[in-house]
Amino acid sequence: MSQPLADSALDQLFRTARTYNGYLDKPVSTEQLHAIWNLMKMAPTSANQLPARLVWCVSQEAREKLAACSAPTNAPKIMSAPVAVIIAMDTQFQEQLPWLFPHADARSWFTGNDALRERSAFINTTLQAAYFIMAARAIGLDTGPMTGFSNEAVDAAFLPETPDYKSVMISTLGYGDPASIFDRSPRPDFDVFNRIA
Repeated sequence: MSQPLADSALDQLFRTARTYNGYLDKPVSTEQLHAIWNLMKMAPTSANQLPARLVWCVSQEAREKLAACSAPTNAPKIMSAPVAVIIAMDTQFQEQLPWLFPHADARSWFTGNDALRERSAFINTTLQAAYFIMAARAIGLDTGPMTGFSNEAVDAAFLPETPDYKSVMISTLGYGDPASIFDRSPRPDFDVFNRIA
């Protein structure tokens, strides 16, 4: 049976974790990128769809190209990070379901239903983007997720050979520079946005 995590783990994952705008001059290894994926792939998606497709921008050239597709306020953040990640959705994810979800003919649920397929791809990729953030925090890295970029430009620059892949979010990744964060924004008490029915 699962046990509650220690306060130190909860702090690292949630309470003291922050979104960073700048990073320390400290590299991120390929092994760490694999570690993030190997954690985030274990978290649930509907019918094990796993529609997220990640492009890890490690080289200076790749980060410059990504920065050029981003809002002016986000470009410096991308350039300061050792890694930036494009999280895209595979709009034809159902083609992978025969082996990802062999328990039922899940592929047929989405074939011919573009609206359901694209909605499911977006929702579950967004869910996987959240898992990416938590996995990065779990292995001791920091992130700076953002949606301030041109999806069309990112898709044209990084995904031209996979037209079924559509960018959803990008994130910086590394060891956050504490000087780059703002004061924490408000976090409301339970009763503000919750009710028990």
